[in-house]
Amino acid sequence: MGTVLITGANRGIGLEMAKQYADNGWDVIGTAREPEKATELNAINNAKTMQLDAADDDSVASFMNQLGDQPVDLYINNAGIFGPQEFDRDGWLELFNVNVVAPVKLANALKDNVAKSNDKKMVVISSQVGSITENDSGEMMYYRSSKAAVNQAWKSLSNQWKDEGLTLTMMHPGWVQTDMGGAHADLTPQESVSGMRQVIDQTSHMQTGSFHDYSGREIPW
Repeated sequence: MGTVLITGANRGIGLEMAKQYADNGWDVIGTAREPEKATELNAINNAKTMQLDAADDDSVASFMNQLGDQPVDLYINNAGIFGPQEFDRDGWLELFNVNVVAPVKLANALKDNVAKSNDKKMVVISSQVGSITENDSGEMMYYRSSKAAVNQAWKSLSNQWKDEGLTLTMMHPGWVQTDMGGAHADLTPQESVSGMRQVIDQTSHMQTGSFHDYSGREIPW
């Protein structure tokens, strides 16, 4: 097992990822904007909590200074927000900053750390609603657009770094019982994360740039 870095690991899907990877013998680095409040994350054996707000350049620089040249086998960008429900220019721009710019900024910052590891994988937690092909409603336009954009950016990075041995993929976790998904969602965090872990583990370098859900179904663009 190696080292996995999970952003937004203080709650929901990120927290469950930290728990499962730690239980499976991985060294876990879980990030939170307020580490002192990340009680459950701090209690996980084999997990180290680090402060990070990936939407803030100074925070990213400080985080990278602390991380140094430590190899990272698997970088999972889980942190994200849902954003506005109606037109709000500032809210939409903030949504793009958190859901698109921040993951790409951190991917570039972590590139050398991932490249010197054994697994060399980067995963962004996206969403099925980012699929243009499967958009059959006018709902969630702002959130949809941010996920479509991060998919395009991640696909571009996968092509740029393919010859360097890095594998970048996008994952849809399903409709999960979290603060964002609500109590009536289809999946528990345990079910979603267990499925995603299996898909991530089985993804080969030949599949870099692919977009799958937690069950392994390839999602169309």
